[in-house]
Amino acid sequence: MQNSKRILVAPLNWGLGHATRCIPIINALLAHGHQPYIASDGVALSLLKKEFPGLPSFKLPSYKITYAKKAKNFKIKILWDSPKVLKAMNKEKKTIKQLVKEHQLDGIISDNRLGVFYKKVPCVFITHQLNVLSGNTTWMSSQAHQKIIKKFDACWVPDVKEKPNLTGKLGHLKKSKINIKYLGPLSRFEKTTAEKKYDLMVLLSGPEPQRTILEEKLLEELQQYEGKILFVKGKIEKRQHIKQHKTQKGCIAIYNFMQSKELQTALNQSAQVLCRSGYTTVMDLAKLEKRAFFIPTPGQYEQEYLAKRLQKQNLVPYSNQSDFKFEDLQRMETFKGLRQFESDIDYANLFSLFSKVNENSEPTSSSLST
Repeated sequence: MQNSKRILVAPLNWGLGHATRCIPIINALLAHGHQPYIASDGVALSLLKKEFPGLPSFKLPSYKITYAKKAKNFKIKILWDSPKVLKAMNKEKKTIKQLVKEHQLDGIISDNRLGVFYKKVPCVFITHQLNVLSGNTTWMSSQAHQKIIKKFDACWVPDVKEKPNLTGKLGHLKKSKINIKYLGPLSRFEKTTAEKKYDLMVLLSGPEPQRTILEEKLLEELQQYEGKILFVKGKIEKRQHIKQHKTQKGCIAIYNFMQSKELQTALNQSAQVLCRSGYTTVMDLAKLEKRAFFIPTPGQYEQEYLAKRLQKQNLVPYSNQSDFKFEDLQRMETFKGLRQFESDIDYANLFSLFSKVNENSEPTSSSLST
């Protein structure tokens, strides 16, 4: 195809959210005749390789970030890990430069990977965090993040620009010189009419050790839940494993992971959802118009902000992880639940960025059919 472009899509490996919200982007690239290349590490890379087994994929240096076991140590742990992040970013830049030259890439889409940038091709940064919440250092973390974003040719924010919106102050700035494009919420799912099979679906994800800590707590608390539960651990492994477990008043079907199509069916078949309040999850649940209950990751300011904001709007209740009891789930009945935002993404216009000739760019053979 004459106008086909080779585009690298590289999500951050921080739970599964950054990878899953890149799925509709990759599908759109394919639908418009482009050739996507995938790059990430860890479970994010594993998930995308399962979703797109026919696409070229590459491993990037890991940021090696883990959560603290206690919320109060979250910021200290992040600061402690920051030298590893800077080191990974430098390795990342060298790897990206090599990939662009070897595979004659025409553009880059980075979802929160700070080092996935090469000045000789058009580069896009995807984020819902124009402001990075970090307690009393929010101003500093936000300025640092915005400084990095300014290097990119465009910043795509998966939310609507006007009120009401999903991100609030996370994804909106009063004044900015950043080239911001609001996409509307991104989701890999579609709402379907499905007969309800599960009373509750538990959907876990996120870095360790907090994912495992919550899994163990929920499996203990939900022993007293009356009804059918689908429990998806969010552990991306080579093979899918399913266990059936009887509880005091019901049963739990436990999956290590599900891929997109299976997960979409399961979510549509579930009356209520219990999960983290990560932004990608919020977008997915809004698209499916679900009743939900959130347990934000301890110490993660973004998830805590979103959970508090949505509860204040009487949409979704939440609980701190340490305080959660299975009886709390009854609160969902008095909340409205999430509703989708209508958005029509003009992908052709967005992708036209990669057709613009960069005066610093090197000749490529991207015009050849791939």
